[in-house]
Order: sequence, then C-alpha cells, then structure tokens
Amino acid sequence: MSAPVVKAGGPDRAALVIGVLLGVLAAVIFWQTRAMPVTAQYARVGPTTAPYVLSGFLAVLAVGHVMAAFRHGVQEREADKVAPMLWIVGGLVAQMLLLKPLGFSIATGLLFACAAKAFGRGPLWLTVPLGIGLSLVVWLIFAGLLKLSLPAGPLESLIF
Repeated sequence: MSAPVVKAGGPDRAALVIGVLLGVLAAVIFWQTRAMPVTAQYARVGPTTAPYVLSGFLAVLAVGHVMAAFRHGVQEREADKVAPMLWIVGGLVAQMLLLKPLGFSIATGLLFACAAKAFGRGPLWLTVPLGIGLSLVVWLIFAGLLKLSLPAGPLESLIF
C-alpha cells in the first residue's frame, strides 16, 4: 500500500466538516442532557451519565478531526463505489420495512446478505439463509435468555 497523496491548498474540507458536525452533535447531546429533569439519587451514576460520556467522546473526536484537517491537508481519496453503497442502503431499508411483517430473523438476515454482497462476499443463495440462521440465534439469545422483546415473525413463531 502506498502512502496517500497530499495535495497543497489548505485544510481538508471533508475532515473539517466532519469535525464541526461531530462538535455540534456533542454540544446538542450535552445541552439536552443538562435539560433532562433528574430527581435526586443516591448513586452518582444515573440516567445522565451515558449521554455525558458520549458527548465527551464526540467532542474529542471533533477536536481530532479538526486538528487532522489542518495538520495533514487535503488527501487524495478513492472514488466512491455506488453499487456497494446501494446494497447497504437497500438492506437497511428492507430491514426497516420487513421487521414487523416478517420478524427480526428474516429482516436482519436479508440485511446481512445485502451487506455481504456489498463487501463482495458469497452469493445471495448462500448468504440469505446464513444471515437468517445467525439472526435467529441472536433473536433466541435476546428473546429467550435475556427476555428482551424483538419483533417476532413466522419463523420465530415456529420456535415459540
């Protein structure tokens, strides 16, 4: 692998925009967490702990992106490949649309197959059943052992 080609001409605008967006997201999460009504608690760890930690991590990432944008300059990037992106987005849309009618296992199995296709792995006739099988195992762990509610479809109804 060769080193990335650096072009002269100021900061990397893509990294700068990402850094600014991460900073805005960190600020919004921090501001909304401060606005949460929290009653007095005995423990120091409460419902606001995770959002504060998340906003801190996002702020650190934002600063890192902004620093990298100015330090490294504009770097040459690979051209976007549209087909893999469409497979991923299509899989996500299919999962959202099919989650209620077909259940977690089938919808997530189709997402798995679309992601595998996007990464150039396996034919769909192999990855769809593999994805459904792995998703069924995940559903069994979450619904059966952990007693968490995931959408059940016809495949899950056969088991329970």
